Amino acid sequence: MTEKHEKLRVGVIFGGMSSEREVSLNSGRNVYDNLDRELYEAIPIFMDGRGGLWILPWKLVSQNTTVDIMERLVGEAERIAYEDLRKTIDLAFIALHGKYGDDGCVQGMLELLGIPYTGSGVLASALGMDKDLQQRLFVRSGIAVPRSCVISEDRWHRDPGGVEEELSSDFGFPLVTKPTREGSSFGVTIVRDREGIAGGMDSALVLDRAVLVEEYLDGIEFSCIVIEEKEGPRPLSVTEIQPRSAFFTYDDKYMPGQCRKFTPPRSIPPEAVAAIERDVVRAFETLGFRCYGRIDGFYLKNGDIFITDPNSSSGMAPSSFFFEQAAEAGMLPQDILSRLIEIALSVHGAGRDPLQI
Repeated sequence: MTEKHEKLRVGVIFGGMSSEREVSLNSGRNVYDNLDRELYEAIPIFMDGRGGLWILPWKLVSQNTTVDIMERLVGEAERIAYEDLRKTIDLAFIALHGKYGDDGCVQGMLELLGIPYTGSGVLASALGMDKDLQQRLFVRSGIAVPRSCVISEDRWHRDPGGVEEELSSDFGFPLVTKPTREGSSFGVTIVRDREGIAGGMDSALVLDRAVLVEEYLDGIEFSCIVIEEKEGPRPLSVTEIQPRSAFFTYDDKYMPGQCRKFTPPRSIPPEAVAAIERDVVRAFETLGFRCYGRIDGFYLKNGDIFITDPNSSSGMAPSSFFFEQAAEAGMLPQDILSRLIEIALSVHGAGRDPLQI
Protein backbone atom coordinates (compact mmCIF):
# COMPACT_ATOMS: atom_id res chain seq x y z
CA MET A 1 0.00 0.00 0.00
CA THR A 2 1.36 3.42 -0.92
CA GLU A 3 1.15 6.59 1.11
CA LYS A 4 -1.00 8.26 -1.56
CA HIS A 5 -3.77 5.67 -1.46
CA GLU A 6 -5.82 4.71 1.56
CA LYS A 7 -6.78 1.35 0.04
CA LEU A 8 -4.68 -1.20 -1.80
CA ARG A 9 -5.31 -0.78 -5.53
CA VAL A 10 -6.02 -4.24 -6.91
CA GLY A 11 -5.99 -4.58 -10.68
CA VAL A 12 -8.14 -7.53 -11.74
CA ILE A 13 -6.69 -8.66 -15.08
CA PHE A 14 -8.97 -10.75 -17.31
CA GLY A 15 -9.81 -11.49 -20.95
CA GLY A 16 -6.60 -12.32 -22.76
CA MET A 17 -5.26 -13.97 -25.89
CA SER A 18 -6.02 -17.64 -25.25
CA SER A 19 -8.86 -19.99 -26.10
CA GLU A 20 -10.00 -19.55 -22.49
CA ARG A 21 -10.75 -15.83 -22.74
CA GLU A 22 -14.49 -16.25 -22.07
CA VAL A 23 -13.76 -18.31 -18.96
CA SER A 24 -11.40 -15.55 -17.89
CA LEU A 25 -14.11 -12.93 -18.38
CA ASN A 26 -16.42 -14.80 -16.02
CA SER A 27 -13.63 -15.25 -13.48
CA GLY A 28 -12.48 -11.63 -13.62
CA ARG A 29 -15.97 -10.20 -13.40
CA ASN A 30 -16.76 -12.33 -10.35
CA VAL A 31 -13.49 -11.47 -8.62
CA TYR A 32 -14.08 -7.77 -9.31
CA ASP A 33 -17.61 -7.99 -7.89
CA ASN A 34 -16.52 -9.80 -4.73
CA LEU A 35 -13.41 -7.91 -3.67
CA ASP A 36 -13.86 -6.34 -0.24
CA ARG A 37 -14.38 -2.64 -0.98
CA GLU A 38 -13.58 -1.77 2.64
CA LEU A 39 -10.01 -2.96 2.02
CA TYR A 40 -9.38 -2.64 -1.71
CA GLU A 41 -9.91 -0.30 -4.60
CA ALA A 42 -10.82 -2.69 -7.42
CA ILE A 43 -9.66 -1.74 -10.92
CA PRO A 44 -10.91 -3.91 -13.83
CA ILE A 45 -8.16 -4.35 -16.45
CA PHE A 46 -9.08 -6.09 -19.70
CA MET A 47 -6.47 -7.72 -21.94
CA ASP A 48 -7.58 -7.67 -25.56
CA GLY A 49 -6.81 -10.29 -28.20
CA ARG A 50 -3.50 -8.64 -29.06
CA GLY A 51 -2.31 -8.29 -25.49
CA GLY A 52 -3.26 -4.62 -25.06
CA LEU A 53 -4.50 -3.52 -21.64
CA TRP A 54 -7.58 -1.39 -21.00
CA ILE A 55 -9.19 -0.05 -17.83
CA LEU A 56 -12.91 -0.72 -18.17
CA PRO A 57 -15.97 1.10 -16.89
CA TRP A 58 -18.54 -1.17 -15.24
CA LYS A 59 -20.82 -1.07 -18.28
CA LEU A 60 -18.15 -2.96 -20.22
CA VAL A 61 -17.23 -5.34 -17.40
CA SER A 62 -20.86 -6.48 -17.46
CA GLN A 63 -20.84 -7.34 -21.18
CA ASN A 64 -21.69 -10.92 -22.19
CA THR A 65 -18.57 -11.85 -24.18
CA THR A 66 -15.05 -10.60 -24.77
CA VAL A 67 -16.02 -9.80 -28.36
CA ASP A 68 -18.77 -7.50 -27.05
CA ILE A 69 -16.16 -5.74 -24.91
CA MET A 70 -13.55 -5.43 -27.64
CA GLU A 71 -16.02 -3.84 -30.05
CA ARG A 72 -16.51 -0.97 -27.58
CA LEU A 73 -13.00 -0.46 -26.20
CA VAL A 74 -12.08 2.54 -28.34
CA GLY A 75 -13.96 5.53 -27.02
CA GLU A 76 -15.39 3.82 -23.92
CA ALA A 77 -12.33 2.33 -22.16
CA GLU A 78 -8.97 3.75 -21.14
CA ARG A 79 -5.91 2.27 -22.88
CA ILE A 80 -3.02 1.73 -20.48
CA ALA A 81 0.59 0.94 -21.35
CA TYR A 82 2.30 -1.94 -19.58
CA GLU A 83 4.94 0.38 -18.16
CA ASP A 84 2.22 2.54 -16.60
CA LEU A 85 0.66 -0.31 -14.63
CA ARG A 86 2.84 0.38 -11.61
CA LYS A 87 1.39 3.89 -11.37
CA THR A 88 -2.14 2.50 -11.48
CA ILE A 89 -2.20 -0.63 -9.30
CA ASP A 90 -0.42 -1.94 -6.21
CA LEU A 91 -1.21 -5.61 -6.86
CA ALA A 92 -2.40 -7.65 -9.82
CA PHE A 93 -5.13 -10.22 -9.28
CA ILE A 94 -4.56 -12.49 -12.27
CA ALA A 95 -7.85 -13.86 -13.57
CA LEU A 96 -6.39 -14.75 -16.97
CA HIS A 97 -6.46 -18.39 -18.06
CA GLY A 98 -4.45 -20.32 -20.61
CA LYS A 99 -1.59 -19.22 -22.83
CA TYR A 100 -0.13 -15.78 -22.12
CA GLY A 101 -2.19 -15.73 -18.90
CA ASP A 102 -1.31 -18.36 -16.34
CA ASP A 103 1.70 -19.85 -18.14
CA GLY A 104 4.40 -17.50 -16.81
CA CYS A 105 4.18 -14.77 -19.48
CA VAL A 106 2.16 -12.20 -17.52
CA GLN A 107 3.92 -13.23 -14.33
CA GLY A 108 7.28 -12.39 -15.90
CA MET A 109 6.02 -9.00 -17.04
CA LEU A 110 4.76 -8.21 -13.53
CA GLU A 111 8.10 -9.28 -12.06
CA LEU A 112 9.88 -6.84 -14.36
CA LEU A 113 7.50 -4.08 -13.28
CA GLY A 114 7.87 -4.91 -9.59
CA ILE A 115 4.14 -5.51 -9.10
CA PRO A 116 3.10 -8.36 -6.74
CA TYR A 117 0.46 -10.73 -8.11
CA THR A 118 -1.71 -13.65 -7.15
CA GLY A 119 -0.69 -17.19 -8.01
CA SER A 120 2.61 -18.89 -8.73
CA GLY A 121 5.85 -17.46 -10.04
CA VAL A 122 7.20 -17.67 -13.56
CA LEU A 123 8.63 -21.20 -13.60
CA ALA A 124 5.83 -22.85 -11.62
CA SER A 125 3.21 -21.15 -13.79
CA ALA A 126 4.94 -22.48 -16.91
CA LEU A 127 5.08 -25.96 -15.41
CA GLY A 128 1.40 -25.67 -14.54
CA MET A 129 0.69 -25.36 -18.26
CA ASP A 130 2.91 -28.14 -19.62
CA LYS A 131 1.26 -31.51 -19.05
CA ASP A 132 4.24 -33.55 -20.22
CA LEU A 133 6.78 -31.85 -17.95
CA GLN A 134 4.37 -32.11 -15.02
CA GLN A 135 4.11 -35.84 -15.43
CA ARG A 136 7.87 -36.29 -15.73
CA LEU A 137 8.38 -34.46 -12.43
CA PHE A 138 5.61 -36.41 -10.75
CA VAL A 139 7.07 -39.75 -11.82
CA ARG A 140 10.42 -38.77 -10.29
CA SER A 141 8.63 -37.75 -7.09
CA GLY A 142 6.63 -40.98 -6.82
CA ILE A 143 3.26 -39.39 -7.64
CA ALA A 144 1.04 -41.65 -9.75
CA VAL A 145 0.13 -40.35 -13.22
CA PRO A 146 -1.41 -42.08 -16.25
CA ARG A 147 0.92 -43.73 -18.77
CA SER A 148 1.57 -41.28 -21.57
CA CYS A 149 3.71 -40.25 -24.50
CA VAL A 150 4.13 -37.13 -26.62
CA ILE A 151 3.68 -37.10 -30.39
CA SER A 152 5.05 -34.05 -32.18
CA GLU A 153 3.18 -32.43 -35.04
CA ASP A 154 6.09 -33.15 -37.36
CA ARG A 155 6.16 -36.85 -36.50
CA TRP A 156 2.41 -37.22 -36.94
CA HIS A 157 2.50 -35.68 -40.42
CA ARG A 158 5.59 -37.69 -41.44
CA ASP A 159 4.31 -41.09 -40.30
CA PRO A 160 0.63 -41.20 -39.30
CA GLY A 161 0.40 -44.93 -39.94
CA GLY A 162 3.38 -45.64 -37.73
CA VAL A 163 1.97 -43.47 -34.95
CA GLU A 164 -1.40 -45.19 -35.16
CA GLU A 165 0.26 -48.61 -34.95
CA GLU A 166 2.40 -47.56 -31.97
CA LEU A 167 -0.49 -46.07 -30.02
CA SER A 168 -2.77 -49.00 -30.74
CA SER A 169 -0.12 -51.41 -29.49
CA ASP A 170 1.10 -49.43 -26.48
CA PHE A 171 -2.18 -48.07 -25.12
CA GLY A 172 -5.06 -50.02 -26.60
CA PHE A 173 -8.49 -48.40 -26.59
CA PRO A 174 -9.94 -46.18 -25.41
CA LEU A 175 -7.07 -43.72 -25.11
CA VAL A 176 -7.00 -39.95 -24.61
CA THR A 177 -5.43 -37.29 -26.82
CA LYS A 178 -5.00 -33.70 -25.71
CA PRO A 179 -2.83 -30.65 -26.45
CA THR A 180 0.34 -30.68 -24.36
CA ARG A 181 -0.25 -27.07 -23.26
CA GLU A 182 -3.92 -26.11 -23.09
CA GLY A 183 -6.72 -25.84 -20.54
CA SER A 184 -10.49 -26.05 -20.06
CA SER A 185 -10.57 -29.43 -21.89
CA PHE A 186 -10.05 -27.73 -25.26
CA GLY A 187 -8.80 -30.22 -27.84
CA VAL A 188 -9.35 -33.28 -25.62
CA THR A 189 -10.67 -36.43 -27.33
CA ILE A 190 -11.45 -39.93 -26.06
CA VAL A 191 -10.31 -42.13 -28.94
CA ARG A 192 -12.21 -45.43 -29.00
CA ASP A 193 -10.63 -47.16 -31.99
CA ARG A 194 -7.75 -46.85 -34.44
CA GLU A 195 -9.92 -44.98 -36.94
CA GLY A 196 -10.46 -42.23 -34.35
CA ILE A 197 -6.77 -41.48 -33.76
CA ALA A 198 -6.48 -39.06 -36.69
CA GLY A 199 -9.41 -36.97 -35.46
CA GLY A 200 -8.01 -36.84 -31.93
CA MET A 201 -4.57 -35.83 -33.15
CA ASP A 202 -5.93 -33.15 -35.47
CA SER A 203 -8.16 -31.67 -32.74
CA ALA A 204 -5.22 -31.34 -30.37
CA LEU A 205 -2.84 -29.95 -33.01
CA VAL A 206 -5.19 -27.05 -33.72
CA LEU A 207 -4.10 -25.71 -30.33
CA ASP A 208 -0.52 -26.92 -29.90
CA ARG A 209 2.46 -28.35 -31.78
CA ALA A 210 2.51 -31.57 -29.77
CA VAL A 211 -0.08 -34.05 -28.52
CA LEU A 212 -0.07 -35.78 -25.15
CA VAL A 213 -1.47 -39.30 -25.48
CA GLU A 214 -2.62 -40.90 -22.21
CA GLU A 215 -4.09 -44.16 -21.07
CA TYR A 216 -7.82 -43.90 -20.36
CA LEU A 217 -8.69 -43.90 -16.66
CA ASP A 218 -12.06 -45.40 -15.71
CA GLY A 219 -12.88 -43.87 -12.36
CA ILE A 220 -14.25 -40.90 -10.44
CA GLU A 221 -12.76 -37.53 -11.31
CA PHE A 222 -11.93 -35.13 -8.49
CA SER A 223 -10.61 -31.60 -8.02
CA CYS A 224 -9.04 -29.94 -5.00
CA ILE A 225 -8.02 -26.35 -4.31
CA VAL A 226 -4.78 -26.01 -2.34
CA ILE A 227 -4.01 -22.80 -0.45
CA GLU A 228 -0.56 -21.81 0.78
CA GLU A 229 -0.46 -21.16 4.53
CA LYS A 230 2.39 -20.28 6.89
CA GLU A 231 2.47 -23.85 8.17
CA GLY A 232 2.40 -25.26 4.62
CA PRO A 233 -0.03 -25.94 1.76
CA ARG A 234 -3.57 -26.79 2.87
CA PRO A 235 -6.26 -28.51 0.78
CA LEU A 236 -9.60 -26.74 1.13
CA SER A 237 -11.70 -29.78 0.28
CA VAL A 238 -12.13 -32.43 -2.40
CA THR A 239 -14.89 -32.20 -4.99
CA GLU A 240 -16.26 -35.27 -6.75
CA ILE A 241 -17.16 -34.62 -10.40
CA GLN A 242 -19.96 -36.39 -12.22
CA PRO A 243 -20.07 -35.03 -15.80
CA ARG A 244 -22.94 -35.80 -18.13
CA SER A 245 -20.55 -36.20 -21.05
CA ALA A 246 -18.04 -38.99 -21.64
CA PHE A 247 -15.45 -36.82 -19.89
CA PHE A 248 -15.30 -33.46 -18.11
CA THR A 249 -15.79 -31.25 -21.16
CA TYR A 250 -15.77 -27.46 -21.52
CA ASP A 251 -19.59 -27.41 -21.34
CA ASP A 252 -19.56 -29.64 -18.26
CA LYS A 253 -17.15 -27.24 -16.60
CA TYR A 254 -18.84 -23.96 -17.41
CA MET A 255 -22.45 -24.44 -18.52
CA PRO A 256 -25.03 -24.47 -15.69
CA GLY A 257 -26.69 -27.83 -15.16
CA GLN A 258 -24.24 -29.78 -17.32
CA CYS A 259 -22.39 -31.45 -14.44
CA ARG A 260 -22.98 -32.55 -10.85
CA LYS A 261 -20.33 -31.74 -8.26
CA PHE A 262 -20.24 -32.99 -4.68
CA THR A 263 -18.21 -31.25 -2.00
CA PRO A 264 -17.34 -33.28 0.04
CA PRO A 265 -17.41 -36.39 -2.21
CA ARG A 266 -20.32 -38.84 -2.09
CA SER A 267 -18.75 -41.88 -3.71
CA ILE A 268 -15.12 -41.67 -2.56
CA PRO A 269 -14.54 -43.25 0.88
CA PRO A 270 -13.12 -41.02 3.67
CA GLU A 271 -9.76 -42.81 3.78
CA ALA A 272 -9.35 -42.26 0.04
CA VAL A 273 -10.27 -38.59 0.40
CA ALA A 274 -7.50 -38.25 3.00
CA ALA A 275 -5.06 -39.93 0.59
CA ILE A 276 -6.15 -37.59 -2.21
CA GLU A 277 -5.52 -34.58 0.03
CA ARG A 278 -2.00 -35.82 0.73
CA ASP A 279 -1.31 -36.40 -2.96
CA VAL A 280 -2.58 -32.99 -4.10
CA VAL A 281 -0.35 -31.28 -1.54
CA ARG A 282 2.62 -33.30 -2.79
CA ALA A 283 1.77 -32.29 -6.37
CA PHE A 284 1.49 -28.62 -5.34
CA GLU A 285 4.92 -28.74 -3.69
CA THR A 286 6.58 -30.77 -6.46
CA LEU A 287 5.71 -28.14 -9.09
CA GLY A 288 6.68 -25.25 -6.82
CA PHE A 289 3.20 -23.72 -6.84
CA ARG A 290 2.72 -20.69 -4.62
CA CYS A 291 -0.30 -18.85 -3.23
CA TYR A 292 -2.90 -21.35 -4.49
CA GLY A 293 -3.55 -23.97 -7.13
CA ARG A 294 -6.09 -26.52 -8.32
CA ILE A 295 -5.13 -30.18 -8.60
CA ASP A 296 -7.32 -32.60 -10.57
CA GLY A 297 -7.18 -36.37 -10.79
CA PHE A 298 -8.98 -39.72 -10.74
CA TYR A 299 -9.92 -42.21 -8.05
CA LEU A 300 -10.21 -45.71 -9.51
CA LYS A 301 -12.39 -48.60 -8.37
CA ASN A 302 -9.35 -50.49 -7.07
CA GLY A 303 -8.43 -47.55 -4.84
CA ASP A 304 -5.61 -46.16 -6.97
CA ILE A 305 -5.27 -42.37 -7.15
CA PHE A 306 -3.84 -40.60 -10.21
CA ILE A 307 -2.99 -36.91 -10.56
CA THR A 308 -3.87 -35.84 -14.10
CA ASP A 309 -4.13 -32.06 -14.31
CA PRO A 310 -2.44 -29.69 -11.86
CA ASN A 311 -3.25 -26.02 -12.45
CA SER A 312 -1.41 -23.02 -11.04
CA SER A 313 -4.69 -21.09 -11.14
CA SER A 314 -8.40 -21.83 -11.01
CA GLY A 315 -11.59 -20.65 -12.62
CA MET A 316 -13.36 -18.18 -10.36
CA ALA A 317 -16.89 -18.00 -11.71
CA PRO A 318 -19.61 -18.10 -9.03
CA SER A 319 -20.14 -21.88 -9.34
CA SER A 320 -16.46 -22.81 -9.61
CA PHE A 321 -14.65 -25.38 -7.50
CA PHE A 322 -12.76 -22.51 -5.91
CA PHE A 323 -15.74 -20.85 -4.24
CA GLU A 324 -17.58 -24.11 -3.61
CA GLN A 325 -14.64 -25.50 -1.65
CA ALA A 326 -14.06 -22.19 0.11
CA ALA A 327 -17.70 -22.25 1.24
CA GLU A 328 -17.22 -25.78 2.58
CA ALA A 329 -14.29 -24.40 4.59
CA GLY A 330 -16.53 -21.63 5.97
CA MET A 331 -15.26 -18.74 3.84
CA LEU A 332 -17.33 -16.24 1.89
CA PRO A 333 -16.07 -15.21 -1.56
CA GLN A 334 -14.65 -11.92 -0.27
CA ASP A 335 -12.90 -13.80 2.56
CA ILE A 336 -11.02 -16.22 0.31
CA LEU A 337 -10.15 -13.48 -2.21
CA SER A 338 -8.74 -11.32 0.59
CA ARG A 339 -6.73 -14.32 1.79
CA LEU A 340 -5.22 -14.79 -1.67
CA ILE A 341 -4.21 -11.12 -1.77
CA GLU A 342 -2.56 -11.41 1.65
CA ILE A 343 -0.61 -14.49 0.52
CA ALA A 344 0.35 -12.80 -2.76
CA LEU A 345 1.81 -9.81 -0.92
CA SER A 346 3.81 -12.17 1.26
CA VAL A 347 5.06 -14.35 -1.60
CA HIS A 348 5.66 -11.82 -4.38
CA GLY A 349 5.92 -8.53 -2.54
CA ALA A 350 9.45 -8.85 -1.23
CA GLY A 351 11.27 -8.88 -4.57
CA ARG A 352 12.69 -12.38 -4.20
CA ASP A 353 13.50 -14.96 -6.89
CA PRO A 354 10.72 -14.74 -9.54
CA LEU A 355 11.13 -18.44 -10.41
CA GLN A 356 9.93 -19.35 -6.90
CA ILE A 357 11.20 -22.91 -6.95
